[in-house]
Formats: sequence, structure tokens, C-alpha cells
Amino acid sequence: MRKIALISVLLIGAWISVSNPYSNTYVASLKTEVVPVVGHENSLMKEIELKAKEYEVEPSNARKDPVWRGIPGYNGLKVNTEESYKKMKKDGKFNPDKLVYEQVSPDVHLNDLPPMAIYKGHPEKPMVSFIINVAWGNEYLSGMLATLKKYNVSASFFLEGRWVKNNPGMAKMIAEAGHEIGNHSFTHPNMKELSAPEINEEIKKTNDVIEAVTGVQTKWFAPPSGSYKEEVVQIAAAHKLGTVMWSVDTIDWQKPTPEKLINRVMGKVHNGALILMHPTESTAASLEQLIIQIKAQDMQIGTVSDMLSENRVMAKKMKE
Repeated sequence: MRKIALISVLLIGAWISVSNPYSNTYVASLKTEVVPVVGHENSLMKEIELKAKEYEVEPSNARKDPVWRGIPGYNGLKVNTEESYKKMKKDGKFNPDKLVYEQVSPDVHLNDLPPMAIYKGHPEKPMVSFIINVAWGNEYLSGMLATLKKYNVSASFFLEGRWVKNNPGMAKMIAEAGHEIGNHSFTHPNMKELSAPEINEEIKKTNDVIEAVTGVQTKWFAPPSGSYKEEVVQIAAAHKLGTVMWSVDTIDWQKPTPEKLINRVMGKVHNGALILMHPTESTAASLEQLIIQIKAQDMQIGTVSDMLSENRVMAKKMKE
């Protein structure tokens, strides 16, 4: 009986401690403090998830264009909801400028397509590339390299093999400055008129001398004077080289005034432009203004590899 009485007293005491008005008030206060916060966090995450689709971009596959031949793919964008939430959590409200993105690769890449010449990058990529073909013009190279360094611009120099053999110091200087090195044949012939063995020799000898002098294994081939046939593209591909042409020509070999050269380029420049130039007096005198004016149009300047990669050029606010 005593045990039953003791248990009864304990149960009554427990009931009173939980059910008294003071306990009810305390529990209610905890609920009012916690529940709205959790609810607010959930609503912010839901809002991010709902609105994410409005800001996402589908990737673009590489494709064959009837005019421009090979067009590289371009990454899409997907919102990382968890990371976006972390950036917005402090303010507690949705802010599109704080969305965090991930790049999404396309399904079809340039390497999935048959070998073909490439004249320009993806039309949505705000970037251009300087293709500088070198077989002569030594007196202007140092000045051009200094200008590129001043503006932190990397270009793609396509070197003739014979020139590299005769000017190893300058070839090393270009490579050591961080610029991309490409293959521009060995003797600057009309590649369209060569036999398959001759095409192979022109490309192989140039690869060999460039690697021996600079240590660089080339990725791209630029046919002299833009003259080629499909056999050239196929043989270059057998050497693991893509064939590169251009979409904007400085025509600097005609010795235009700097003003005329700049107007010619800026009148045709576009997203994905591959801009052909040589180490000439006209180009050396125009290069600084070209860089300034291209960047003023919110376009980056990168190498051919940068241009033809699927990597998306991200707006500054997307990187922060």
C-alpha cells in the first residue's frame, strides 16, 4: 500500500509540474521562438528551388555548321541550391545576385564530330582570340609581346617550323611568356597542292622542331594563307591537331594604317571571333588599342584553346 501511495504522489506531482500555467507559458514561448525560424528557413530554400529554373541555362552541343564548319559546344548553368541558400541565409531573403552556379557539360563535344576546320568559337561566348602567324617579322615581335604582357593577354602564336629552327631564342621567348604555340607548317607551302606524304612531313617536322626547342606539344594547326583541303584536316587530326582558320582578318600584310586596321577589326568583331594577324608594323602599332576596345565591349581575350573549350565565361557577380 505504501508503494502504491508513493507512486500516486509522484504521478500527481509530475502532472502538476507539466500542467501548471507557468509550464504551459514556458513551452508556448519556446514554440513561438523556434517554429517561425525553421519555417522561414524552409520557405527561403523552397523559394530558391522554385526560382532556380528561371536562371538556369541549357548546355549547347558542338555541331557542324554548313558555313562555319565545326562549332564548339558551350556549357550550361545549373543553380546549386544548397550553396545559394548559405549565401542568402544571413539576409533571410531571395537575392538572384547571390545564386551559386555550376557548369553543365553538353552531350556532344567537338571530339565527337568528324575532323573539320574551325573558323570561330561558340556565338554565345564573349571571348575573342588573337591568332598570330609567324614566319617573318622578327623586328615587331618583342613590342607585341610587351603589349600583350602589359594587358595580361594570352595569344596563340602559330609558328612556321623553319622559322623556329632559325630563331630558337625567339620561339622560347614566346613560349616562356605563357602564350599558346601552334603549328603553321614547316616551309609555308600551299597545303592544298601537296600530296599526303608531303602534308604529313610538313606537319610532323614542325611539331618535332617546336617540341625540341620549346618543349611544347602543339594542339592546333593553322594552314598557311588559309589554303587547305579535307585531306589536310584529316592528316592534322591523325597528329592530334585541330585545324584552325579565322573569322576576322586584319589583312595586316597590306600595311594599313593603324586606324584602318582597328576599324576593320572592330567593325567585324563578334563573340567567338578568331582574329588573324602577323608580326607587322601595322599590327604592332594597333595592338594596344585593339585590346582596349575589345575589352570595352565586355569580351575577354584568350588563346584558341580557351576559346574553343566548352568552359563558360562567367559574369563577375556569378564568381563572387
